[in-house]
Amino acid sequence: MHEKLPNATFAARQVELAVNNLDSLSTLDCVASQYLPRIIQSHFQPSVLTDIIESDPALAVQFLSLISRRGISIPDGRFSLANLLDKLTVNELRNTILSIKVTPTSDRNNGEGEYKNKKGLFIHSLAVACCAKDIAELAIPQMDSQLAYCAGLLHDIGKLAIEETMPKSFTLITEQAESSKQCSRAVEQEHLNIDHTVIGKRLAQKWQMPNLIVLAIWLHHNQTVTICKDMPEARIAAVVQLADSLARQSDIGLSGSYDIPKPAQPIADILNISSEQLQLIHHNLKAAVERKIKLLGLNLPKPQTEYSKAIQTVAAQFANRDAELSDENRLLQSASSHLDFIKDFILNVSPNNSAINIAENLATQWQKFYQTGKVCLYLAPSVSSQILEVVVVENLSQRETFYVNAPVDTSAIPKVLMNQFMILNAHEYIDWLFEQLNIDFDINRTKLVPLLSGSKTIGIIAFELNYPSDLKLFEEKFKISASIAGSIIGMALEQRKEQHFAEHFAELFSVTPEAVQTLPEETQSIPESKEISSVDSLDALAEMAAGAAHELNNPLAVISGRAQLLAEDEGDKEKKQILEQIKKNANEASEIIEDLMSFAEPPQPKPTPTRIPQMIEEAIQLAGRKTDIEKIDIQVEVDDDTETVLIDSAQIVSAIANIISNAVESYKTDIEPIKISAENEETADSVKLTITDSGCGMDAVTLKKAIQPFFSAKEAGRKRGMGLAYAARLIQINKGSLSITSHPDEGTTVNIYLPSK
Repeated sequence: MHEKLPNATFAARQVELAVNNLDSLSTLDCVASQYLPRIIQSHFQPSVLTDIIESDPALAVQFLSLISRRGISIPDGRFSLANLLDKLTVNELRNTILSIKVTPTSDRNNGEGEYKNKKGLFIHSLAVACCAKDIAELAIPQMDSQLAYCAGLLHDIGKLAIEETMPKSFTLITEQAESSKQCSRAVEQEHLNIDHTVIGKRLAQKWQMPNLIVLAIWLHHNQTVTICKDMPEARIAAVVQLADSLARQSDIGLSGSYDIPKPAQPIADILNISSEQLQLIHHNLKAAVERKIKLLGLNLPKPQTEYSKAIQTVAAQFANRDAELSDENRLLQSASSHLDFIKDFILNVSPNNSAINIAENLATQWQKFYQTGKVCLYLAPSVSSQILEVVVVENLSQRETFYVNAPVDTSAIPKVLMNQFMILNAHEYIDWLFEQLNIDFDINRTKLVPLLSGSKTIGIIAFELNYPSDLKLFEEKFKISASIAGSIIGMALEQRKEQHFAEHFAELFSVTPEAVQTLPEETQSIPESKEISSVDSLDALAEMAAGAAHELNNPLAVISGRAQLLAEDEGDKEKKQILEQIKKNANEASEIIEDLMSFAEPPQPKPTPTRIPQMIEEAIQLAGRKTDIEKIDIQVEVDDDTETVLIDSAQIVSAIANIISNAVESYKTDIEPIKISAENEETADSVKLTITDSGCGMDAVTLKKAIQPFFSAKEAGRKRGMGLAYAARLIQINKGSLSITSHPDEGTTVNIYLPSK
């Protein structure tokens, strides 16, 4: 008498629930004892586990599912689990293998019997896999043998799932099938209202197995000879069915079925395999399976003992790694304190600090944190100067700033430190400096470190190293600190250059009293109506703008990047907020530089004949989008004989749209009509375009600066003031010109002259 199985309806519900909840299959402890020692190797690579994963149904399922979830594609006709595993990272592979459940020998109530069932299923799956691979290679047309092998290995995952979730029921089903000489599928249907092929298909779909493997799992007990005629892709199911028949005839492992296997030859015929070839496959099968059994440790006499040893080895190895991580953590804590130095230095930097002020702060922090003796820091002289700015910190309460002469016969920055980081002995390179300072440095202990801004050395820091053993310990930290500080000081130096550029900008648009005296008398008075023309100095202004932008771009990128790195590691919320503010301001400055570059170096125009009405209409539409006004009230009048201009249409449309937008914004309340007219010039090959508004107008001072970059009559923080500057620049490079006439409270007229030939 067999133990009674649960009633079919209840069992079917249980199986349905189990299929939905089963996330993976478990492997055997003997298999785990083989792969665990491999994953703790110091140079662990996926290839050391490939042969085991390809031979264990539970491992193969887990990794195929992971590969699918990762979106790794499987090439048609070239299935290779080994190649797919190579696309996973070492950590992914190790973590996945450690997450797989293991069934110890005596883990279950029935102990040895159920363990033998699972082990028998594994061996049967190996036999079907080896057989399917050989069949696929001989089939005509030939099939993907590696895919067939994997399909054979996984063909009974439905049985493994029943054994996993209902081990007692699986044992009873197997016993009944054996006593009645039935196929296990028939007994499963009788008691569970479902069989392992359907369960296997659902699990394979849930775990995102390749479609052909799903077909093989589902159909390998069906009439594959008939199915293949209408469904060629089902040939893989025929291969697995034939392999299953040969494996059962060889009595290898536990299939769970005890009926007479289906005749092999009809299936072989549709695959174009001869009886002689079948006999050869059958003859070689046992040896192939034995090799796999040895690989997986399925023949170990005491698998649980081997598994326990493997667990102990892994635990010991992880304990060692934990100790190594603790050491690394101590190093990280040391690095964290080093970050405190960097943060303290950065947080003491103000946007208004000069380069020498920042250098003084650095020298003081350097001495304090690294516990050095005297510190001397000097900045590289400018090209036109032989004067050096020098900071000396003798102790925390005594620091001075000096100006000294740069050496005449050598470079102030040692050539070996021009563009790379090194630590040098100071007395070999800067005796000329110590002679001028008249401060006693211990030359045997004084070291030199370059301050690098990008790849350029902008200064040198010399310091007495009190503890020689610190040199190796702090060498990397010296490099990081000097690079960050050098970038910030470099930005301050570039800011100083920017101020010089700004002064030159102002000179271009300023008329000094002396200059006014040299003008004819009739031009010295300022009439009530003011007019400003597109000035010849736009090219000079653009050249200076390009120079300023190029000089500032790199330092700002460094500041933004360094601030971001520090903010990511900062735990203090207030300091993190300050660092993020530095990054934000640096990004805003970069955006301003982009505007400056757009003004200085716009794309070269590509002139084409352009119809004037079309050009004006496109400019009006663009201005509407800029001002968020759906329909601007504009009156357009174009002379009949005024047809085309020779311009870059996109650039001039953008320029006119900026002028229209300014006109719209000149109205304080209701927007009155804006007038646009176009007419041919009588004495030149050009067209005059006039844009007139009756808005607030401009006074003499405002009109004089109207086309300067970044000038705006609006209150601070409203806009960057690039609209008219862009317009004038774009018109200029298109061989046109622009003039503006304006009266306060009476409106503004802009005349644009564009070439017609």
